[in-house]
Amino acid sequence: MGSFHQAALEEGSEQAIDIAPVNMIDLMLILLIFFIVSTTFVQETGVEVDKPQSGGPQHPGSKSNITIALTGKGEVLYEGYDIGLSRIQQKVKQELQKEKLPVIIQADADAETGLLVRVIDEARRAGASEVNVATRPAAKK
Repeated sequence: MGSFHQAALEEGSEQAIDIAPVNMIDLMLILLIFFIVSTTFVQETGVEVDKPQSGGPQHPGSKSNITIALTGKGEVLYEGYDIGLSRIQQKVKQELQKEKLPVIIQADADAETGLLVRVIDEARRAGASEVNVATRPAAKK
């Protein structure tokens, strides 16, 4: 047993442990940490709408619907884009062709009532059988 060890030393060959796999693991961990640290988390942009309170019973919203937002500045938004009154019918018709969905209008408390009524009318003209206005629950007393 000792003779093999002595023979290797006498021939002048160096003994070394192959550490290449260990270096590869270290490299992968460093890359993983780099990508985790350098990743930016994108927050989805949207419009914050202050919904008016409702005194009536609250109905749970359906999982799939057509949502139109109405801001206090008079903007009509669909999926984050300002579509204006003129394109409401087009967008609602397009979505209703895929599936019969209710239309939910999220109107800001500062939005003009006349504009809200016009949005409701445009959605009904597009063929929506169910048009609702989203509200937040009334504060408990």
